[in-house]
Amino acid sequence: MKKRITEYRKRVDRLLADEEEKTYEEWECILEEHLVQIGFFQHERLIHLIVTVTFAVITVLSLFAPLLTGIMTLYGFTMLLLVLLVPYIFHYYTLENETQKMYAQYDEIIKHTKKVNSGNLKKI
Repeated sequence: MKKRITEYRKRVDRLLADEEEKTYEEWECILEEHLVQIGFFQHERLIHLIVTVTFAVITVLSLFAPLLTGIMTLYGFTMLLLVLLVPYIFHYYTLENETQKMYAQYDEIIKHTKKVNSGNLKKI
């Protein structure tokens, strides 16, 4: 997922940086696709937030389990959870930051759409 979201964002960055004139319809298609992709990544981000928070809560609870039960080998379980939690946090961090960058791209696409559309209106 990390590769997919970064490649998509870079592709949109290239579209925005491209000096070639695009028509209003082309910008509208780019905008529509971008909104769909943002929706996909928002859903992915929500799922990973739920998983990350769940793992964090279970990890914190597992810290107290050995104290309540007296079974110190449960700290091994805590270490396993930490090994899973750290990558989840980094993955969620990537999803969050890339999605925020996509919001900025959306604003830029809107500016291009309005600029092209206002140029068409002046010609009429």
